Amino acid sequence: MKARVTPAAPAARRRTAGAPARTGAPARTGARARTGGPARTGARARTGAAAVLLAPFFTLFTTVMVVPIGYAVWLSLFTEKQSGLGFGGTETVFSGLDNYLTALGDRAFREGFGVLLGYCLLYIPLLLAGALALALLLDSALARARRFFQLALFLPHAVPGIIAALIWVYLYTPQLSPVVKAMEAGGIGFDFFSPEGALPSVVNIALWEWLGYNMVIFYAALQAIDRSVLEAATVDGAGAWRTALAIKLPLIRASLTMVALFTVIGSLQLFTEPLILNKGTGSAVTSTWTPNMYAYSAAFDRNDYGLAAAASVLLALTAALLSFAVTRFTGRRKGKHA
Repeated sequence: MKARVTPAAPAARRRTAGAPARTGAPARTGARARTGGPARTGARARTGAAAVLLAPFFTLFTTVMVVPIGYAVWLSLFTEKQSGLGFGGTETVFSGLDNYLTALGDRAFREGFGVLLGYCLLYIPLLLAGALALALLLDSALARARRFFQLALFLPHAVPGIIAALIWVYLYTPQLSPVVKAMEAGGIGFDFFSPEGALPSVVNIALWEWLGYNMVIFYAALQAIDRSVLEAATVDGAGAWRTALAIKLPLIRASLTMVALFTVIGSLQLFTEPLILNKGTGSAVTSTWTPNMYAYSAAFDRNDYGLAAAASVLLALTAALLSFAVTRFTGRRKGKHA
């Protein structure tokens, strides 16, 4: 007996096979993915939060850095002239690059850069070597009373630069200084205010102020070195000198670069110490001994603010170029050792 097949089943199969697929829900999901949705909202929130947090920094940076530099550049393009053979009033006129040419053509301004060159060649190696040696000594296993020596070496930096210069002027004065009297009693004669002694005198003051500060930076970098690396070097038979030169120094190269960069910038801004030596000591330090002192003299002794601004801009450009050279040099050395 044959089974009867109803036509409804094939028809249902045909309708099922031919029915279009419902794509409404997937389409809505794809649209949400294309528009970003919560991900884009989160990115906007993070961007807004970063802008709010960075706004105080950029406001302060613009106020104390960008605006003064821009004003100095603008001021350097003008000069004041008197009319009527000096009997009339003064007027500010646009002079272009005349102030820059005047500064570069002034022998005193050029000699100031020569003084800075000698100062940097004497001061920077002594500072870096001395601070690094003290930091290595404090980091060694033989060091005792580390806290006391850190504080004792850092205390001179806490003394303001003017006060430090005044203290050393007293110690340099032959009629007052017990140091000079002790040197003379020992047969050592040295004039700290002479043309040959002025530069070493200023270098000595700067070293007294900044040696302990940079020592603390190096010591903190040495303390951050993984002790297991040093222990492994000791197990391999490396002595104290080999460990310091071959392991510790390469691991604190970033701190060395930072200190060298800041020291170069600070050396170009030499002003306070020679200014104190210039006031009433009979020293060979003149009012235009450094470029900073030249700009100060032009502004407040000669009332030539355009020339002072031009000298300041030239000094700032020199500092920027030297900073770039230091970072490029250290970056290349780091790439070679990597």
